[in-house]
Amino acid sequence: MQITHTPNVIGAHITQVDLANLSDADFASIEKTFNERSVICIRDQKLTERQLIDFAKRFGNIEPHFLKHYTHPDHAEILYISNIKKDGKDIGHADAGSVWHTDMSYTERPPRATLLYALEVPMENGVALGDTLFSSAAAAHDSLPPETQKRIANLRAIHQVAGRRAKTGTGQQDQALRRNQPAVVHPVARTHPFTGRKCLYVSKGECEGIEGMAQEEALKLVDQLADITVEERFRYTHRWQVRDLLMWDNCALQHLASFDYQWPQHRRLMHRVTVGGSVPV
Repeated sequence: MQITHTPNVIGAHITQVDLANLSDADFASIEKTFNERSVICIRDQKLTERQLIDFAKRFGNIEPHFLKHYTHPDHAEILYISNIKKDGKDIGHADAGSVWHTDMSYTERPPRATLLYALEVPMENGVALGDTLFSSAAAAHDSLPPETQKRIANLRAIHQVAGRRAKTGTGQQDQALRRNQPAVVHPVARTHPFTGRKCLYVSKGECEGIEGMAQEEALKLVDQLADITVEERFRYTHRWQVRDLLMWDNCALQHLASFDYQWPQHRRLMHRVTVGGSVPV
C-alpha cells in the first residue's frame, strides 16, 4: 500500500490496496491518515455494495439518511448521488453539495465520515467534470487571531437543514422533507474527537443563528467564519476517476460540489455511505 500526501494542508492518495481484502495493519494506516489529512482518495477499487458497506463499518456505525427515496433498493445504507433520470425523475440526490457545508450538521450526532464511491464520472473531451472541493475547518480555526478564538470558544450555533439554504433555491424538490428535520445547536468551534484540534463548525447554508446573540450580529459572525473556512489556502480539489473511493472527515472540513456537467449528455453516479459520529463538543 502506498500513501501519498497532497501538497495542500489536507488530502492524501492511497494506492496498491484492495479494500475488499484489507489487513488490520493496513486499515490502521488508512484510519491514521484519514484522521491526519481529513480527506483521502483510495484509487482503483472494485467493490460490491456489501464490500463498500463493510469497509465503512470499520470506522463506525452506518448512519441512515432521511432522503430514503434515493437509497439503494437492496442496501438502504447506500444513498445514490446522481444526475441520472428515469421516467423523468431523479434516481438519486442530484444537487448534493451545491453549497459549502459539512454533512448533516443539522443532526444531533453529525456523521464522522462520508464515503463516496464513483461508478460513473461525467467526461468531456477526455476531461473529468464534477470536481469536489474541500477546505480545512481545522486550519481555518488555527489561522484565527487569539482574541477571535477566545470570543467564539463558548458560542453555540443553530443548525437547520431547511434554514437559510431554503431561500437560495437549492434542493427545492426535497424541501418538504427538510422542513421536518428539527433544528439543533452545536459549538461554533468544535473539538475533533480523534485529534483534539479545534475546527470551525458553521456554514451559510445551515446555520441560522447563534444562541444568546442578536440575529443580525449572529449571521454576520457566521458568515465571516464561514468565509474564512473556505479560503483558497485551506483547500484541496479532487478530480474524480471511476472506481475512486473518496472519504472525508465531517468535523475537520467542509466541501462543495462543482456542477459543470448536465443531464443527459453527462452521466454521474456515486454510491454514498455515511459513518455515524459523536455529539459535537
